[in-house]
Amino acid sequence: MLKVGIVGCGFIGGQICRAVDEGAIDVEMYGLCDSTKSKVLDLAASLNICKPQHMELEKLVKNVDLLVECASHGAVREIVPQALEAGCDVIVLSVGAFADRELREKVFGLARKFNRKLYFPSGAVVGIDGLTSASAADISSVTLTTRKPPSGLEGAPFVMEKGIDLKKIDRETVIFEGPASEAVKAFPANVNVSATISLAGIGFDRTKVKVIADPALSRNIHEVRVEGDFGIFSTRVENLPSPENPRTSYLAALSAISTLKKIVNPLQIGT
Repeated sequence: MLKVGIVGCGFIGGQICRAVDEGAIDVEMYGLCDSTKSKVLDLAASLNICKPQHMELEKLVKNVDLLVECASHGAVREIVPQALEAGCDVIVLSVGAFADRELREKVFGLARKFNRKLYFPSGAVVGIDGLTSASAADISSVTLTTRKPPSGLEGAPFVMEKGIDLKKIDRETVIFEGPASEAVKAFPANVNVSATISLAGIGFDRTKVKVIADPALSRNIHEVRVEGDFGIFSTRVENLPSPENPRTSYLAALSAISTLKKIVNPLQIGT
């Protein structure tokens, strides 16, 4: 049975653990790691069947087959290379970290060197399967338009740097337009999905991102439009926030669970 470890015991890490605990995923939840030990202990105590151990990262990667990173963009630099070098496959949730070209080259090189696999769940968007299929030929453009209530953009580096008063926004307002390479840095907690789209399609510099603040919204909306040799497709998803963390879409957690299910399932459906 596949031994799994999780780094980051927030909402997504907790949802994965509960799915395993309820028997929805046939793996062994072996160990948990978090910068806050109490989060690990509380999560482990909430489980009925599986009882993962609290482990430091160095020990965890030496004892599991697959590591699930759901910590933060900053933590990816340490977690993912260490896991690959220890012989673990890795599911990466903080995909936005890979907007950094140097990190991409380093991590992808390590995966090839140690013959390990990196998995990037679809997250809070739909249509990644179509984008992956389309990339087998030429793609001319990929555009992500993200609409959020103004409060959902609080604390974003771009908002703070530009001195944008989100409370004064009383109508649909375009906050940002630019390449995904800039969007991920400007809104690391809001457009993580643009990184997944960039990796699946035409890269961070060619993928366009538009961020819109709309006080009329109660849900986060992601729209993706792709044009290429295949034709044109567009997708739209209205995400409900997770009950524990309003900045995380519930679909992102479900995507992580589905990715883990797919890894251990002999039946593979879709691209």
